[in-house]
Amino acid sequence: MLGLDRRCTLEQIRNAYRLLAKQHHPDVNHGSREAVARTQELNAAYETLGDPDRRRAYDRELDATPPPATPGRGTTLQRNLTQDVNLRLEDFLRGTTREVRVHDPANPDGSELYDLIVPPGTAPGTRFRLARTGFFSGGHVQVRVKAMAGFPFTVRGSDVRCDLRIQPARAQQGGVEMVQSLNGGRLRVTIPRGAGRGELVRLTGEGLPKPRGGRGDLLVRLTYRVEVRVSRPPGR
Repeated sequence: MLGLDRRCTLEQIRNAYRLLAKQHHPDVNHGSREAVARTQELNAAYETLGDPDRRRAYDRELDATPPPATPGRGTTLQRNLTQDVNLRLEDFLRGTTREVRVHDPANPDGSELYDLIVPPGTAPGTRFRLARTGFFSGGHVQVRVKAMAGFPFTVRGSDVRCDLRIQPARAQQGGVEMVQSLNGGRLRVTIPRGAGRGELVRLTGEGLPKPRGGRGDLLVRLTYRVEVRVSRPPGR
């Protein structure tokens, strides 16, 4: 996604991300849907590689994936393939389609093209098995769909988090504010009286689909600036 070698430095990651994010920003590309999707993918890549712990986990996952077999004497053609795909959060709610193209030099018939249909209400982590045809008939491509983190949401399982910045007066008095929903609408958030900074308000059933039905929750973290005033004591 960032076009970097596995041995790249954190500075190289940051520079590549800034350059690509500027090139593909929706404002620069007149709100293009492709630009929005590309920006979300870049954000997800940077969140993974920019954090040392996440990067080590990502490297371990790559190292644990066996390399594809090379056709030749004494080898077996690899008929079964696995691939992850990152989807936008709204794709899990509304459904979407993707083209799965397989380029295998061992296939005399050339590239393979399959349709991946993700129905509405699909849970993150769901695996789809696409039967291969032609030279690799009998094999399959297993595609796992993963949630793409994108502003203003972060994802954990079927639960989604976002921040809501409010005024100190709202935190003190309580009331109602609005936040963006996963499908682009607006949701009411009831702020409790005397809400603490960092307090979570749970909107039940407004997260991503669950594997066994229903939806996770949207967790709204309240943020505000604490007022600190410094004044001269009376009579001094």
